[in-house]
Amino acid sequence: MAVSRRSSAITKQSKKVEERRKAGLYGAVLYGIPAAIFLTLFMLLWSSSTSIVSRRFIHVWVSSRKLTNLYCLSAGSRPDFQIPIQVVNHSRPELALRESETLRNSSSNNGYIKEIVEVPEPSISAESMKNKEINDDDGEHSVNGRRITAGSGDEEEIMNAMKAIEEQLRRQRSWMSVSTGNTNVGAAECGGRGIYVYELPAKFNKELVEQCGEMVPWMDFCKHFRNEGLGDPIPALGKGWYNTHQYALEPIFHSRILKHPCRVYKQDEAKLFYVPYYGGLDILRWHFKNNVTNSLKDSLGLELIQWLSEQKPWIQNSGKDHVFVLGKISWDFRRNANWGTKFLEFDELQNPIKLLIERQPWHQNDVGIPHPTFFHPHTDDNVFAWQRKAHRSKRKHLVGFAGAARPDSLENIRSLLIDHCAAAAAAERLCRHMDCTSGDCDRPEAVIELFLESEFCLQPPGDSPTRKSVFDSLISGCIPVFFDPFTAYYQYPWHLPEDYGKYSVMIDKKELKRSGENVVEKLKGISMEKREEMRRYIVYELMPGLVYGDSNNLIRKFQDAYDIAINNLLRRVSMLK
Repeated sequence: MAVSRRSSAITKQSKKVEERRKAGLYGAVLYGIPAAIFLTLFMLLWSSSTSIVSRRFIHVWVSSRKLTNLYCLSAGSRPDFQIPIQVVNHSRPELALRESETLRNSSSNNGYIKEIVEVPEPSISAESMKNKEINDDDGEHSVNGRRITAGSGDEEEIMNAMKAIEEQLRRQRSWMSVSTGNTNVGAAECGGRGIYVYELPAKFNKELVEQCGEMVPWMDFCKHFRNEGLGDPIPALGKGWYNTHQYALEPIFHSRILKHPCRVYKQDEAKLFYVPYYGGLDILRWHFKNNVTNSLKDSLGLELIQWLSEQKPWIQNSGKDHVFVLGKISWDFRRNANWGTKFLEFDELQNPIKLLIERQPWHQNDVGIPHPTFFHPHTDDNVFAWQRKAHRSKRKHLVGFAGAARPDSLENIRSLLIDHCAAAAAAERLCRHMDCTSGDCDRPEAVIELFLESEFCLQPPGDSPTRKSVFDSLISGCIPVFFDPFTAYYQYPWHLPEDYGKYSVMIDKKELKRSGENVVEKLKGISMEKREEMRRYIVYELMPGLVYGDSNNLIRKFQDAYDIAINNLLRRVSMLK
């Protein structure tokens, strides 16, 4: 028996030695591959990653390469993201209607309305999350086995959903300040509407920014957070232009509110409480790390809730007079599968107002505010100079589009639009497509040049309904063309007018597919007089309110995007009982 064991041990040891010898041989071979060949192979893999990486991992590759590519990737970075919609059940107001699972072939009026089922409004207590992993597989929800689907005789309920969204937008517009002046006023003119800025522990904001070098392993993400989140200056575009990343809203807003003349330092003098939590950066830091549990992703948000629950102002009004500014889309804070966090699903986060670059359409306290653009004026003259340039710019192209196709998404119409553009360009050179897979969209100068030279800019949904490109085109005087109302109309009640026809064109994507008409041909039918009317409105009425001035700006004749948001927040809290 002992001899047998020794023989077996010797055999195992021999096998291990042989395996190590082979591993060493393989390692030597791999090590011997010239660096140039390895680099070439790596670049080939990189450039084709969208189509060759398996779906399980595609979000890592797509978002990693395109975090700097603003028009390949929209505000969210989750591929094929579909928007669910909630329908109000008027017969049972305590219940809501919510999406269960995505249906690809919905016959509803809006492509994002997929399948609607009746379920109680979900909520998660922060207390229930402690020391527990969230179960992200919500399963299939229904009440009494009833499922409501678009195209099954329940279109009336879908219409009720749209009406509910529009009613919420009207309520949010009712919070708008009647002030026509700028907020850069003396403290004596604040009228008792003090703003208190919490001094959170650094791990909730400052330390997240300091992790910028680790967020994206293959690039210097820190350059996007210089100059208080504005990024590096772009001298080629003039004064006030910066290489601003689409996820930079949190530090930009924070730097502005710290210098607001209505800021107070005693809690009992405040009407509005600002919580400077960089939740978007908290999400972003986990994008490219493997084996990260959902409980870890949620941990910092839960710590913040615990910290706030011990603050007197939070306790007094249950957070109703508190505001969070979050620099990613709402869906990233309402996790589906393993994407993002559950921060906005917690019970404690239902009362505060949340300002986001993309709101969840049926949450009353979600308010959409503009994506940061590249333009951050310092003075009124900066605004005037850019208005003149945008209005007088020679529009060489009828249509411009900066973006990449979505070959993996059958519902997305980007590929169709690119085909339309190519056909029009070949015939009359009416359309110019900037393919973001070429790297051109990484250069703000190239993007703004395209928008300055185009009459209309196509704005199809990407990975989520909204796009930073919408605001870059608007400030350039390029009339946006939408294919889905969720891209802008149901998003920004404080910054975009209710009369959508004054600044945009809407072409229903389903109708476009059905008719087979070239989108460029449709836009040719809009008269020069109408285009000029719309452009003047965009440049002179809308544009100043869509940009964020720098934190030391001397703007006095305009309200920028920040001023509009903060005035409306103050108006909102003044209405609270």
